[in-house]
Amino acid sequence: MTFPIIRTLDRGASIFLVLLAAFTIAVPVLNLLVPATSSLHVSTYLIALFGKYVCYALLALSIDLIWGYAGILSLGHGAFFALGGYAMGMYLMRQIGTRGVYADPIRPDFMVFLNWPELPVYWWGFQSFPYAMVMVFLAPGLLAFVFGWFAFRSRVTGVYLSIITQALTFALMLGFFRNNFGFGGNNGLTDFKDILGFNIQATGTRNALFVISCIALGLGFLICRFIVTSKFGKVLIAIRDAESRTRFLGYRVESYKLFVFTLSACMAGVAGALYVPQVGIINPGEFAPANSIEAVIWVAVGGRGTLTGAVLGALVVNYGKTYFTTGMLAPYWLFVLGGMFVLVTLFLPRGIIGTLQHGLQARKLRSAAAAAEAGADLEPDPALLTPAIAPARPTPASRPAPATRPAE
Repeated sequence: MTFPIIRTLDRGASIFLVLLAAFTIAVPVLNLLVPATSSLHVSTYLIALFGKYVCYALLALSIDLIWGYAGILSLGHGAFFALGGYAMGMYLMRQIGTRGVYADPIRPDFMVFLNWPELPVYWWGFQSFPYAMVMVFLAPGLLAFVFGWFAFRSRVTGVYLSIITQALTFALMLGFFRNNFGFGGNNGLTDFKDILGFNIQATGTRNALFVISCIALGLGFLICRFIVTSKFGKVLIAIRDAESRTRFLGYRVESYKLFVFTLSACMAGVAGALYVPQVGIINPGEFAPANSIEAVIWVAVGGRGTLTGAVLGALVVNYGKTYFTTGMLAPYWLFVLGGMFVLVTLFLPRGIIGTLQHGLQARKLRSAAAAAEAGADLEPDPALLTPAIAPARPTPASRPAPATRPAE
């Protein structure tokens, strides 16, 4: 018996998962088994860089789920990403213990420096990894649920919803910048030592985090694929294309949007939690509205409403960012990013993957039309289907004379 999720995979989705699996296996192998002198060797720096790209791809996938299929354009998804990152950062800070600068077994160094008398209540429990993982889902998910409940019940849509989400992440950024919030203020959380007892800087740990990030991306893709190909996904598409009509048909539009928005926020939180141990820091800058807008650009470049396009867009744009922000090209990165978005909007409105899919569909339609036309030309003439020798119809002369009554 085939799993329902597997049955939802088409050719493109299967190719994507195969490539992701190959990438997941190849990168650690090239790092651990290939000598550093070889040109095929992947350095530990690249392992962390690729892991960061994969986390960004998961964030883009969460945005594509709500924007590409439900029509919800969120310009504040960076807030959910950062909340998941802070939940993981709080766990990593509690693992430092006496190895910190001030050697306090309970309070992080920044709390000792700021003369906090004791650990705040909302830091309790973060010494436990399972509790931290629950908070990775709960913190962004609960915020998204509460925000979505009021926004969708009030039928806030379109650009107004986008502005509100942007205001939300901006407000959180201002709050986390304050030292009295208890999250490290401007410096954030950093100087992590280990995770689950493993040195966070070790090569093996780096590879394990990369593999886990790839697995999370694959699972996120399967979940999104299952949703968008189900009846639930068809309703989401109907909401995107004609929300008032969908509501008129009897569907509770607000419930559908609330569920998918909360799920998307949880996915973004997981991406943030995997991002933090690989980059080694989380600070309020992750809440910046510009980060959320940039994530939307990833989805637009790759192809909105394609899932695989969101992943490709995140990889392409962030690779470009890495390339253009080094050396003499650094001052021109924002111009490149803006130009890329303008060019995609004008010449590739469906994005990279969306344009390719549209081209393949158009080609299939042309092939089917040509085949149908050729089949019509090959149909035999109905006149040729009549028998070669038809029975002769009787002429008036050959018809028998009508019987006459005998004379009396």
